[in-house]
Amino acid sequence: MTQLQQALKGIVTKEMQQVAKFEKLDAEWIRNEVACGRIVIPKNVNHNFEARGIGNGLLTKINANIGTSQKHCNLEEELKKLDVAVKYGSDSVMDLSTGGNLELILNTVIKKSPVMVGTVPIYAVMTRLAKDDKKFSDMDTEILFKEIENQAKMGVDFMTMHCGVNRTSLSFLQNDERIAGIVSRGGSLTRKWMVENKAENPLYEHFDRVLDICEKYDVTISLGDGLRPGAGADASDRGQMAELLVLGELVARSRKRGVQVLVEGPGHVPLDQIEMNVKLMKRICDNAPFYVLGPLTTDIAPGYDHIVGAIGGAIAASHGVDFLCYVTPAEHLCLPTIEDVKQGVIASRIAAHSGDIVKNVKGARELDKAMSNARRNLNWEKMFECAIDPVLAKERKYSSESADEEYCTMCGNLCAMKTDKETSKSLSIE
Repeated sequence: MTQLQQALKGIVTKEMQQVAKFEKLDAEWIRNEVACGRIVIPKNVNHNFEARGIGNGLLTKINANIGTSQKHCNLEEELKKLDVAVKYGSDSVMDLSTGGNLELILNTVIKKSPVMVGTVPIYAVMTRLAKDDKKFSDMDTEILFKEIENQAKMGVDFMTMHCGVNRTSLSFLQNDERIAGIVSRGGSLTRKWMVENKAENPLYEHFDRVLDICEKYDVTISLGDGLRPGAGADASDRGQMAELLVLGELVARSRKRGVQVLVEGPGHVPLDQIEMNVKLMKRICDNAPFYVLGPLTTDIAPGYDHIVGAIGGAIAASHGVDFLCYVTPAEHLCLPTIEDVKQGVIASRIAAHSGDIVKNVKGARELDKAMSNARRNLNWEKMFECAIDPVLAKERKYSSESADEEYCTMCGNLCAMKTDKETSKSLSIE
């Protein structure tokens, strides 16, 4: 049985207990939220790791994308990216490889990953077709579902599938001109296949087959936003909204079957539209966990998109987003390096924590208070302990001219904390 099916039967699973312990919450409460679909625990029956939950009342989780490309394929490098992502706090990784031995790469990532692993199965299908000099239109339904089942057997915990790109949603997109068009790889590939074959999206038409596989292995469906805006000017248009309505339908069908489901959200969204997008998604999709890329609040910062994504991610998380896909400095430019992965994870963790403070998630405000008290007391070791990146914090402090001093080089003897503590002490003596 899936986590959802067991939750509906009143069973508190080992995985629910693990989530409860990590979040410092009651296991029965976790079970109830899983039963309602407001929390998912992506954990394939064939993947052994410490489970984490995504959704209502939990710490905002983050995902790091890794994977090879046709131009750059080095498995060892991707495994180092996996290690770095986990080291700096990523709760999951997605293997988005499109170059090399895809099955070997994914199998290795799953075996070595101590966190949940996600994929986009259509990438593998289209990559293999291209390698065999075949057209996208040569894909048939059996090839696609064979790949989905194979990845499920291997132990993939959640799969992004662009089931909402169908004839109906595309008709709305085609009647509403966009600047950037379709920027989702999965969305653009699906549309191309549909046009060339004059057929409905097989993931939508045969959604019951998707459910069959995901139920068998307890794979969480991540309903991909194939029509997400790839430019701020395209945000919240008719195509995006039409797809969202389809995703709401599929959330209900998934839950009815006992399959866990989360929903992916837009990429490029101006600041003033983020709250509306989050609340609309939650309403249409009955409070399913929401997973967003960024969102990116401006289009003009290539090389700094991890900062742009953190700005949007913090606002999105504060309004109820449950899962942030990191954005790295390489976004829109090239395949991320190991250092890019580190910077992307840290930026997303800052965004997630900032959102958790607003949502009053258990432990978030307490951590900030601990840091504030440490700063007040000039307790450097406690500050490092509370820091998202303690190694960097230590390096900056202890490599400065005030390495052995109580204060830092910014203020020196004019340190406000030191001055105020001395003043307060003299006042208390008086």
